[in-house]
Amino acid sequence: MLAAAGVGSRRACEDLIFRRRVTVDGRVAQLGDKADPTTAVIHVDGERLVTDTSLVYLAMNKPRGVVSTMADEKGRTALADFLDGWSDHRVYHVGRLDADSEGLLLLTNDGDLAHRLMHPSYKVAKTYLCEVSGPIPRNLGRRLTDGIDLEDGPVRVDSFRVLDTVGRTAQIEVTLHEGRKHIVRRMMAEVGHPVSRLVRTSIGPIRLGDLRNGRTRRLTNAEVAALYKAVRD
Repeated sequence: MLAAAGVGSRRACEDLIFRRRVTVDGRVAQLGDKADPTTAVIHVDGERLVTDTSLVYLAMNKPRGVVSTMADEKGRTALADFLDGWSDHRVYHVGRLDADSEGLLLLTNDGDLAHRLMHPSYKVAKTYLCEVSGPIPRNLGRRLTDGIDLEDGPVRVDSFRVLDTVGRTAQIEVTLHEGRKHIVRRMMAEVGHPVSRLVRTSIGPIRLGDLRNGRTRRLTNAEVAALYKAVRD
């Protein structure tokens, strides 16, 4: 199972087990042990390893103008229109991006992981690149990190930085744990810098990178393990 999941050769995997670096359902594995790949919880050096080959984990660069649903009753372009190669796996989006926003979206059929990633108690950080009206005052970063009040409660960012300023337009980057609807747009409008373009560039340990607009890629085993680590109890 370890070799099939890409950990290494059979001999290398046997060495990992011999060195007590593998656990199955919380117990140190032994050479010759058997496990069900669809139900066993396996860790190698403390990192979760997914051995169920029916589980799919995808990263997508959602284009602007696409609604975050698998199919849309109004006939608008939806996520399924970009998933021809994965249509047999019945994956679902983890959270949403509004139609006017673009960037990183995760899709999976792993219900447990999806639930944890979306649950506010796990506080998975998300980073956004925003094009806003400028110029940006020097104290804006402090205002946002200290927190501002919205109609549905306060919000604060974990980090803020100005990337570029051209005339009356600025590019900024914000990272926050919030998942409320339109939270970045509402937050920036509240401080007087409405967003004209919004791109999500990371979710927890997963980065958009150079994934082309409208394209989808499968997450690596290391990326899946990093996601599980981010939502570990």
